[in-house]
Amino acid sequence: MDLLTPWRSSARTDTGKVRARNEDAFLALPERGLWVVADGMGGHQNGALASRMIVERLAELPGGSDLDRRVKELRQALHDLNRRLGKELTLTADKPDPVIGSTVVALLVEGDRAVCVWAGDSRCYLWRSGNLYQMSRDHSLLQQLMQEQQMSAEQAASQPGAHALTRAVGASETLVLEVVEFTVYPGDTLLLCSDGLYQSMSSTMLGNALSLPSTSLALERMFELALDGPARDNISAVVIRR
Repeated sequence: MDLLTPWRSSARTDTGKVRARNEDAFLALPERGLWVVADGMGGHQNGALASRMIVERLAELPGGSDLDRRVKELRQALHDLNRRLGKELTLTADKPDPVIGSTVVALLVEGDRAVCVWAGDSRCYLWRSGNLYQMSRDHSLLQQLMQEQQMSAEQAASQPGAHALTRAVGASETLVLEVVEFTVYPGDTLLLCSDGLYQSMSSTMLGNALSLPSTSLALERMFELALDGPARDNISAVVIRR
């Protein structure tokens, strides 16, 4: 690893207490300024395959100092995978309604520029000066109901299928990615995670963990808290600090 990189990170995944297998996958390449969390869906083999394909494909991307080029290549790789998963689906269509897909949240950094690219409900958070900011917005029916129907989070959560995803890699013919760019400062801490982590924790709990002195301590605290709860889903997180 290039020790000149100003970035430090810690990453971990856990099956949780209920699921038989782990369909999450992560990537942590601080020397290349690239981190990813993917949360597979569509049953054991399919979900694990989709998240693993995303992580393996993004790990192959070239590094370099041209952030705009890297973002373009990452987006293209995800669009290619979306098509490929669609083809895999037609080859394995022995069930009436097979799904093979995955959420993705990726973070690319270069200097003081950071770009987050995502589809689905895996999230990117920024912890800065004692405040927690959610940088990504969930692509879920819940979020859509809150935005379009002006429902409260409680009202939206009570609707049938509220946690259904409206976007994911492999979920539909056309993949629509969302992108946000922001400036990062020394001392900033970033978190990429699957919904298994944030659903079991309040913003205060997340912030308290991210305020700890190292990425490994922050990660350890979050997993302690998540696994103290019901942990009904797989849990994955990457903590990144400049």
